[in-house]
Amino acid sequence: MRLDFNENTSGCSPAVRRALAQLTTKQLAMYPEYQAPTRRIARHFGLRPEEFMLTNGGDDALRVFFDTFVDSGSSILICEPTFPMYRYYAEIYGARIAVLRYGSEMEFPLGGVIAALRKKPRVLFIANPNNPTGTLLQEDELRRILKAATHTAVVMDEAYAEFSGFTAMPWIRKYPQLFVAKTFSKVAGLAALRLGAVIACKDSLGLVRRAMPPFPVNLAWFAAELEKLGVKTYRSAGNFLLANFGPGGPALFQKLEKQGILLRERSKDIGPGFVRITIGTQSEMRRLLKTIRKE
Repeated sequence: MRLDFNENTSGCSPAVRRALAQLTTKQLAMYPEYQAPTRRIARHFGLRPEEFMLTNGGDDALRVFFDTFVDSGSSILICEPTFPMYRYYAEIYGARIAVLRYGSEMEFPLGGVIAALRKKPRVLFIANPNNPTGTLLQEDELRRILKAATHTAVVMDEAYAEFSGFTAMPWIRKYPQLFVAKTFSKVAGLAALRLGAVIACKDSLGLVRRAMPPFPVNLAWFAAELEKLGVKTYRSAGNFLLANFGPGGPALFQKLEKQGILLRERSKDIGPGFVRITIGTQSEMRRLLKTIRKE
């Protein structure tokens, strides 16, 4: 009997099992598209698609804030005891960690947080409800924090929000410094699927999107599309792909350059037609493929 990971011991909805059972072997073998699920899940939460970004689990949803806002030597603010991943990531990224403590009755240290925000930490992480204390930050407390956080990204980790009846999601359009991290591991009972999300107003979420590495789906899909065109590709563990376009490659690369598409030609050191291609966004890779097909 596992009662140590805060999993949903009732399991997921039967509708999830039915949906998974309908997946074909081909669908399971292919990387998924994200656009359609993003639209549907955003609509479920009453959000616009540009305010919602899927991640590989809740931990990944937290990591992107370090990629976006935290440099070595910059500071973050946390209130302990809390979810240990905030400290874990901060230590990996070389951040300075300012720590406040919950009170003897596990009350949130609101006064200390307001005072600490005057030092302008890069990010304030708040689990709401907090893990492991179960403390719920009240609306007026959150409002005071957001008004004080003029130079700080406030991340509300809402892994357990559905159990509490409160979410900060409706506040994102009023407070651009507010970010909400979600996981589908708890109330939805989908821990094995590793699905999370980041929610914020469009412009703020745009900052996080730029810091996100391209999804692996782009590399695998793009390589497969090139293979369909008769272009040999080589398995890559990076965010780039080596391809061999053959003797006609150099002329093609010049035509692409004239159209503003820059690739790193490697004809001189590897062989005629070899090129290294950085894996960009889905739209960028679709544009590149469209141009290659025309030529």
